Amino acid sequence: MVKFTKQFEGQLVPEWKDAFVDYSQLKKELKKIHLLTNGVENKHTETSLIKTIKSSLGNLSLFGNKEREHSRAIKVHRKLASSGSNSDVYETELLEKVTDDTHAAKEFFTCLDTQLNKVNQFYKTKEKEFLERGECLKKQMEILIELKDAFKQKQANGESSQESKEDDSISCTILCEEDSIRSRTEQTELQESCLEDLENNGTEALESPRSEEQIKINNENSKLRTVSGRVFSCQGKNLTIKIPLTNPSRTFSAISYMIKEDLINQSSSKKSGPDGVNKLRISKKKLSHAEKMIKGALTELYKGLNYLKTYRNLNMLAFMNILKKFDKVTGKQILPIYLKVVESSYFNSSDKVINLSDEVEEWFIKHFAGENRRKAMKYLKPHHRKESHSVTFFIGLFTGCFVALLAGYIIVAHLTGMYRKYPENTFYMETACPVLSMFGLLFLHLFLYGCNIFMWRKARINYSFIFELGSENELKFRDVFLICTASMSVITGVMFAHLSLLAKGYSFGQVQVIPGLLLLVFFLILICPLNIFYKSSRYRLISVIRNIVFSPLYKVLMLDFFMADQLCSQVPMLRNLEYIACYYITGSYATQDYGYCMRVKYYRDLAYAVSFLPYYWRAMQCARRWFDEGETSHLVNLGKYVSAMLAAGTKVAYEKERSIGWLCLVVAMSSIATIYQLYWDFVKDWGLLQRNSNNPWLRNQLMLRQKYIYYFSMVLNLVLRLAWLQTVLHSSFEHVDYRVTGLFLAALEVIRRGHWNFYRLENEHLNNAGKFRAVKTVPLPFREVDEED
Repeated sequence: MVKFTKQFEGQLVPEWKDAFVDYSQLKKELKKIHLLTNGVENKHTETSLIKTIKSSLGNLSLFGNKEREHSRAIKVHRKLASSGSNSDVYETELLEKVTDDTHAAKEFFTCLDTQLNKVNQFYKTKEKEFLERGECLKKQMEILIELKDAFKQKQANGESSQESKEDDSISCTILCEEDSIRSRTEQTELQESCLEDLENNGTEALESPRSEEQIKINNENSKLRTVSGRVFSCQGKNLTIKIPLTNPSRTFSAISYMIKEDLINQSSSKKSGPDGVNKLRISKKKLSHAEKMIKGALTELYKGLNYLKTYRNLNMLAFMNILKKFDKVTGKQILPIYLKVVESSYFNSSDKVINLSDEVEEWFIKHFAGENRRKAMKYLKPHHRKESHSVTFFIGLFTGCFVALLAGYIIVAHLTGMYRKYPENTFYMETACPVLSMFGLLFLHLFLYGCNIFMWRKARINYSFIFELGSENELKFRDVFLICTASMSVITGVMFAHLSLLAKGYSFGQVQVIPGLLLLVFFLILICPLNIFYKSSRYRLISVIRNIVFSPLYKVLMLDFFMADQLCSQVPMLRNLEYIACYYITGSYATQDYGYCMRVKYYRDLAYAVSFLPYYWRAMQCARRWFDEGETSHLVNLGKYVSAMLAAGTKVAYEKERSIGWLCLVVAMSSIATIYQLYWDFVKDWGLLQRNSNNPWLRNQLMLRQKYIYYFSMVLNLVLRLAWLQTVLHSSFEHVDYRVTGLFLAALEVIRRGHWNFYRLENEHLNNAGKFRAVKTVPLPFREVDEED
């Protein structure tokens, strides 16, 4: 049975961690009472028979009123909220001696009252925030519904298909209150101010000169009034759709708006009639973007409401458990008295969150799921996949196959001498070794990620919440192990067959196609559109890689920069991939000219780029986060990756030209980068080396009980960070090819990264080091122009 403390710490929201009940502090206060109570009980022991008789008599109403005893024990006073406080304040008064140490009991209830007041205050604040967001979303939904109805009305008017193809948009007419004697100069100034607002907001032009169909929305006050009741006039109150520039496509859309600005200025005078009628045109594409934004905002709101429900339930359980422990230690019945107060407090009695959650469900079902509740709930609250015993069976099966095939491959390689320092068949090491190295490093990294997931689950670290993984694209550790064992069994089997065919003297040109086909098969599986082989996880991986490659155009999420950090440890794998691509694309495998890719100048230039490209991507992510959040720590982190780029560049240059000058530069740049990286690993990423910590040179909160593991991990990380010294020392194993030595050192870096991952996520879980929000604030599309001012 899992202890409540671990269950509580594993389910809490990291960003709200300080707002939860401090269960560990309450246990410490209770422990003081427990020690004092045990001391007194040792002096005055009673027989079990007397205890039994007393408890039996106490349960009978004839010999005593139990409720009266309870009511005399404590009394909880409720003070109404003052002007400076948003919620009521609770204070507990001891009416009788609850324990032998009254002071300890007072401290316990003071701490308990503080926690209850804190929970109420936080819950009321968050509830207000979500209610305001829900009200704003309701108005946005009403505007969206009105515009969608306008599109339907346009289609129902019997327009020609040709016109619909030319212009798939609607034109809303806005009538304004203005004097009949207004001059043309004032009208021109008004239109220019509206266009300036649109430009400042980074939106596309909402007007198009092609459509002639108009939908006039009039009322007696000559104003446009939406269904939500908000009034818009053309005097700086035109309705706009603001699409935030969070990805390249939206950025290009904003650029296209600036290109069309002259056309808008020319057509703006035509769109304002003599009666002061302004036309606001909204295309179907923009309306689709707005619909997606509102859909995303509803999903985030629903997720936040569920987090708030979890917050309420976990805190309620915490109060119940600590009060049960108190009753058990003191022998008093305090639970029924105080629990009534907790149940009637604001955070437990308010039903506004539940009502809003039901409303969000109704909106989503009606407008985004076609009245299909199952479809809506699958999107809003996806269920986790059930773990199957067949996965464990196949893990064992593929593991056995992999071990057997690997043993056979090693035996054949040893008999043929392929991996010796100077083999007779040099071409094999130049072609097959990069393939094996690439796949080996990739799936070793994936295997270590599976180990990370297993350890995170054991430590109750909510990795799926931190990475914002839905149940549809979240991989369990068994799934990761299954992918690793199955893939490595296939790879080892194919390479074993490849080596066996070469040993038997088959044609080199035909046999060398096999590694290329293997790589092609894995690539096709990755992009396969069929719902097989964990499609949602594969496509999530592709989207993350896209976000990394196009940094800093995309907003940086936790999973994006975490994956970019993994790529920083896979530089050898990327260089092998580059070589294999060149080898097969240029047709060198058919001519047996494996040195072609090494002689071509563009390959040598590309080697420089590949060596520091992951660090460049990571640096651009830091720049984007600094731009979004404005924190200088991201610029300092950017400097770390710049130093790593310089170190990687000097290493590649030294490999090409082994001179004393380049060697000194490698040592200098690598030393600076290593010191920089070690500081950031220990202090920023892991949160360790805190001087005033309760745990010497660690941090106050630790997930692992054995402190020596953290000290050992820091030393291990230091040693593995110094693997670059091999570049200087030129160390190699006797009778072993240098490529095998390089593979071994690259594997050490992958192992270091897997080791780093655990402590990085632990620190994020405990301290929210990345300062990511539990619930993202999704921007809403419909704005008033002058509200942006």
